[in-house]
Amino acid sequence: QVVVLSRHNIRSPLSGSGSALGTITPHEWFAWSSNPSELSLRGGVLETEMGQYFRKWLEAEGLFPENYHPEEGAVRIYANSKQRTIATAQYFVSGLLPTAKTPIETHVEYDQMDPVFTPQLTFTSPAYNADAEKQIRELYEDTVKGLEDNYALLAEVIDLEDSEAWKDGSAAAFRTDDTERALDLNKAPAMKGSLKTACSVSDALVLQYYEEADPIKAAFGYALSAEDWESIAEIKDVYGDVLFTAPLIAANVAHPLLEELEAELGAEGRRFSFLCGHDSNVGSVLAALGAEAYELPGAIEARTPIGCKLVLCRWRGPDGEAYVSADLVYQTVDQLRNTPLLDLDRHPAAAPLRFASISPNADGLFRAQDFLDLLRDSIEEYDRITEEYELADAA
Repeated sequence: QVVVLSRHNIRSPLSGSGSALGTITPHEWFAWSSNPSELSLRGGVLETEMGQYFRKWLEAEGLFPENYHPEEGAVRIYANSKQRTIATAQYFVSGLLPTAKTPIETHVEYDQMDPVFTPQLTFTSPAYNADAEKQIRELYEDTVKGLEDNYALLAEVIDLEDSEAWKDGSAAAFRTDDTERALDLNKAPAMKGSLKTACSVSDALVLQYYEEADPIKAAFGYALSAEDWESIAEIKDVYGDVLFTAPLIAANVAHPLLEELEAELGAEGRRFSFLCGHDSNVGSVLAALGAEAYELPGAIEARTPIGCKLVLCRWRGPDGEAYVSADLVYQTVDQLRNTPLLDLDRHPAAAPLRFASISPNADGLFRAQDFLDLLRDSIEEYDRITEEYELADAA
């Protein structure tokens, strides 16, 4: 059995040229093939290739026969109801099951956020919020302060001081000491300040780098090294960490998806599941599970690269025992920019994942029961948190 939690593939920036993003640089942004926030044509091609690769891999492993037409309930394709996630799932399944009529499951009205994929806080309280803020500061305050060089590079690349926003005073130098957060019930954790603004610009630049054939044009005339691009992408990575990966936050916002993953792993007759959401989903789920630090060779996004997939596989060993492997599968920068055909010899990159509370065997596999216990414990952490802080506030 294989269960995949995927981030959508390449999209256009979340806001268009008429937004603050358009005035914070004197340069013209890439002319996208899609509307703001929607999957690009390149994103569709890349995701189709990923689906084709998974098809060849699953056939080689014997999980799918060639030209598989799934039995009822054997395959589930479930996406958040945003254009970029539905389209990603559609392109992926067209590569995975090209001759089968496989529906894309959604649960809410188009262009709305499905609660399962919304990284929202479904429990807050004065004591919880105070402890969560303290935890975020302890984990990430020094990291945010360490972004000075990243900010300087970003401001140089976009020529911030020559921008309309700089001249009219609506934009100023990026600072490392002005981040403010909001933790509100039934809303995603939010932020204002330089980190949020810089994240928006970082995101747009990184996406532009993936799409624009000329890397110098992608950097507005600057010749950037791979390390420079990693530095720019790090701003976006830190933004996601600060908002979604502190343990008290992750257990809260990832709770619905953890339950969904557990249900998929326990679904009778299920061979393959594909759940398509966002970087906040992958990041918060990994944090809630206690994933240890990992490296992603060939990527400039160090946490949850565009189009990445948390891939959970259930195996039966020669000893008769059930095992689980956990990997983060992603397309490298070269694959994202050059779109080479993927197959079993030219495959996407994969980083094995390790977790703080369970140990793999010599083959890098976890006992299935150990992993399921970890998943169940991560789900129950939400109940422990709500009970603890309800009592604390009552006292």
